[in-house]
Amino acid sequence: MTDRLEYAPKDHPAQKRAKVGVLLANLGTPDDTGYWSMRRYLGEFLSDKRVVDYPSWKWQPLLQLIILSKRPFSSGRAYDSIWNKEADESPLLTITKAQTAKLAERLKARYGEDVVVDFCMRYGNPSTESKIMALKEQGCEKIIFFPLYPQYAAPTTATANDAAFRALMKMNWQPYIRTVPAYFEHPAYIEALAASVREAYEGENPPEKLVVSYHGVPVRYRDEGDPYYCQCIKSTRLLQEALGWEADMIDSAFQSQFGPEEWVGPATVEHVAELAGDGKRHIAVIAPAFAADCIETLEEINEEIGDAFKQAGGEKFTYIPCLNDRDDHMMALVAIIENEAKGWLE
Repeated sequence: MTDRLEYAPKDHPAQKRAKVGVLLANLGTPDDTGYWSMRRYLGEFLSDKRVVDYPSWKWQPLLQLIILSKRPFSSGRAYDSIWNKEADESPLLTITKAQTAKLAERLKARYGEDVVVDFCMRYGNPSTESKIMALKEQGCEKIIFFPLYPQYAAPTTATANDAAFRALMKMNWQPYIRTVPAYFEHPAYIEALAASVREAYEGENPPEKLVVSYHGVPVRYRDEGDPYYCQCIKSTRLLQEALGWEADMIDSAFQSQFGPEEWVGPATVEHVAELAGDGKRHIAVIAPAFAADCIETLEEINEEIGDAFKQAGGEKFTYIPCLNDRDDHMMALVAIIENEAKGWLE
């Protein structure tokens, strides 16, 4: 749809109707599970100074000569074990597409053609820059940029925002942009998490313990002021309160540790083994730092961490999926978007 500017001369070209864009941003995904695709993806990810902040002279030789020579093979096998073969894409991409479609449907029902919803990835495709450019081409003069990370961390939220700001630096006519802050305290988000736990605990013989597993960060990040660790611990407490549970029914733990540094803990893989050693026969694990299931949840938690629990004597391991495109999750995201779009969407 195009409109003629009221103040423009008669021969001025018609302009596209001004719209508001909503751009969901997630971590990323390789294009396929082959060596070179995995190497490109891992190279982009592990070269990000927000993710690994060691000096380049020290880190890049190790990354290029050793890590990227070997890790694409093991990472490719891990991705292949969860790959959506029918669509030939990662589960993260499949779920993000579904989230985008449902959000677009809900926002269109409320605001018509005045809002455009799309998604991008920080690493891999579709890139943040390409999607910001595409929204601008569709007439979006204002963009809500939404990193899908409930808890703020420099290696996730900040680097997603960095990519958006770098894209704006290349544009002569920049759209106005608002970035969505951490939303771990939002009541609708917490209630959606609690509902997913209640569903997993229905029936006879529910889990004896819920482990809330978050992606780990080095202790140094916490000590230097990154709020991620504290927001994770508070997320667990808010979930416990929403469920009406005693504190000893739920634990926080942290996964995906690598490198020689000390990381925040306890480590999920070790913690679940300790629970089995303490006599727990059935536990559940949920990963509320992820808005969509991905390699860290489907392969690391559901397979590796589940195996660690059973090898230590546990009998039943229940993985509670991420909120993905659940209706209550979509309702929470709509509420967050509408709050950030005040004055833009009426």
